[in-house]
Amino acid sequence: MKTKTKKALLRIVLCVLAAGLIGGALFLNSLMPIITGYAAKNLASAVFVSGRDQAEVEALDLHFSFIKFNRNKVDYENRTVTSRFLWAKSTAVYRDGYGVTLLRGKTVRELQSEKYPLPLEPAGDPRPLPLGDSAVRARLEPLAEALVDKKDYNGNPFAFVVLHKGGVVAERYRKGFTRDTRLLSWSMGKSVTNALVGCMVEDGLVELHAPLDIPEWQGDGRRDITMNDLLQMQSGLEWNENYGNRSDVNLMLHREKDMGLYALSKPLEHKPGTFWYYSSGSTNIVMRYLRGRFASDTEFLAYVRNRLFAPLGIRNACFEPDMGGTPVGSSYLYMTPRDFAKFGQLYLDGGLVGDRRVFSEDWVKYTVSPASGSQGGYGAFFWLNRGGNYPDAPADLFECRGHDGQEIFIIPSKDLVVVVLGYSRKPDHVVEWNRLLKEIIEVLP
Repeated sequence: MKTKTKKALLRIVLCVLAAGLIGGALFLNSLMPIITGYAAKNLASAVFVSGRDQAEVEALDLHFSFIKFNRNKVDYENRTVTSRFLWAKSTAVYRDGYGVTLLRGKTVRELQSEKYPLPLEPAGDPRPLPLGDSAVRARLEPLAEALVDKKDYNGNPFAFVVLHKGGVVAERYRKGFTRDTRLLSWSMGKSVTNALVGCMVEDGLVELHAPLDIPEWQGDGRRDITMNDLLQMQSGLEWNENYGNRSDVNLMLHREKDMGLYALSKPLEHKPGTFWYYSSGSTNIVMRYLRGRFASDTEFLAYVRNRLFAPLGIRNACFEPDMGGTPVGSSYLYMTPRDFAKFGQLYLDGGLVGDRRVFSEDWVKYTVSPASGSQGGYGAFFWLNRGGNYPDAPADLFECRGHDGQEIFIIPSKDLVVVVLGYSRKPDHVVEWNRLLKEIIEVLP
């Protein structure tokens, strides 16, 4: 009898262990698109868009969690990167004009056959930034050196640009980077998506407060979601923005072929306009909707280039698309540090570039109006300082904020734009933004 009991217990234990192993394997398998996709996509963009060295990117940008265990192969001839971890692999493909797309559901050749529908832009800056006050430049030089070379503010920046009264008063780059290096926006791309919406509202192509006519939403409460709800992160759609696990944002960026469709397919959890929650999915819904307002990608991409980027003198901005062809507004924009500074200056100047209006001053006022559920911390795809996140900076500060320490600070009361780009990954690099802003402001006239 005892022997039978022992055998029964052993079978139960073995079954539990087997179930645990199977469950663990299935969960790990579900993480594979994220683990391999993150490495392939970010390495490919760093190499083929930014012109960085593979070993340097692997040692810095990809040296964390499971990501660091990928075996990465860069194919310079075909301009692809393949990353492998255990039994899984992902491939990312570079295409002229488009930048890098993570391959999902097509072959490399099929994706490469889809050519960019516009002529590629020439090199050079048709609207160079002027130099600012020489005395301010001299006073900011030690600060720039401390930030970039000595990392005194607990960051790891690649680029630092400050504009005061429209002129460059500080500019410094880490070794290996220059003013022509295109760098990743991460979520600062959301703010550029805001600008595109502003242009289309100005041109009568988009209504801000009317429910969006999205077919998938017509059978339930989602039919009431407006563009304003999405811009203010108050759509009410279910979403998980946790970057450290198998979350909606990670699955969207690394598994899905059509990122906007994935996000808009989420069910409604709250009445639209009543609950604030930060969602990268909302931005990709917006970008997918904007693309759909045009008859073709040629018209859409020409509008983005000519209506938004050209007036600022921004050339060769790279808004990388998903497999469906929609630019990933939430995350994947590459521009030069000076381009990001010009973008910040556009909002500081109320939508004007010289005597040319890109969008109305009312659009800027709308952008910095707090979303009702954000406690003064968020406007429309821009972060606000109304809640005192930076206590030593003016309350009128608003910012484009991106993952791993990408920042454009815009301070109208100081006529100031501050750009910091790089790789400052938490928890090792909790950048002292408040101290940095305070010390920049202190040297101004």
